[in-house]
Amino acid sequence: MRSYARPQTLDEAIGLITQAPRRILAGGTDLYPAAGVQLDGDVLDLTGIPALSGMTPGNGLRIGACTTWTAIAEADLPPALRCLQQAARQVGGRQVQNAGTIGGNLCNASPAADGVPPLLALDAEVELAGPSGRRQMPLAQFLTGPRQTRRAAGEVLTAVILPQTALQGQSAFVKLGARAYLVISIAMVAARVQVTAGKITTAAVAVGACSGVAQRLPVVEAALIGATASDGPGRIHAADLAAALSPIDDVRATAAYRLSAATELVRRAVSEALA
Repeated sequence: MRSYARPQTLDEAIGLITQAPRRILAGGTDLYPAAGVQLDGDVLDLTGIPALSGMTPGNGLRIGACTTWTAIAEADLPPALRCLQQAARQVGGRQVQNAGTIGGNLCNASPAADGVPPLLALDAEVELAGPSGRRQMPLAQFLTGPRQTRRAAGEVLTAVILPQTALQGQSAFVKLGARAYLVISIAMVAARVQVTAGKITTAAVAVGACSGVAQRLPVVEAALIGATASDGPGRIHAADLAAALSPIDDVRATAAYRLSAATELVRRAVSEALA
């Protein structure tokens, strides 16, 4: 590391990153392990900027990019956000949850990032700020591939924004790994549903760790509309998941196993959300 800066305002941070390229630090739970013994280049630590932390209700919910997983897990949030809180409790161990941030998780852009499926199921958008001002885009557009995003040079991810419509209903997050905790997922699923007069009227389902980026499953969602709590899981079929996902073979699981596991996890997440 040649130099380390920890600005106190967003304008100061943007000014520093505009002057020269810097490695952005927003918790470091991914950055430090990836760097090994020493970080290369100049580092810009965003965690000293108060405006980037915390959750602000309004027309939906705004979550600052440097809000930690512990803060999210312990917040008083509606049942629709239970999937996000469940994921927050499974991001590494307690020390990682205390330091790791929602913005860092998204910008790291791992295909197995625990925060992505819940946020996709919650129709999340991201807010970016740079020398040209601020802009927003759906999270599904922000993530373009493994370790790849649409964050431009000179930009900082400032917030995750959940619309008011996503705060309705109930949700659940389930994850499969080689062990219960401190593990990279083989597959993970977030599901959010709304039920009216005993039938599902809204469904959002997202799967992670089974493709280059986590994916919403519109065919599965459409099949769930109109189902009752008892027959909803029976409408979930592996063929519908296979059409949307492209699981890989790696040291954790084969592609066939991932697809089978993801199908079962979707059923479990929907059942838990409906319960």
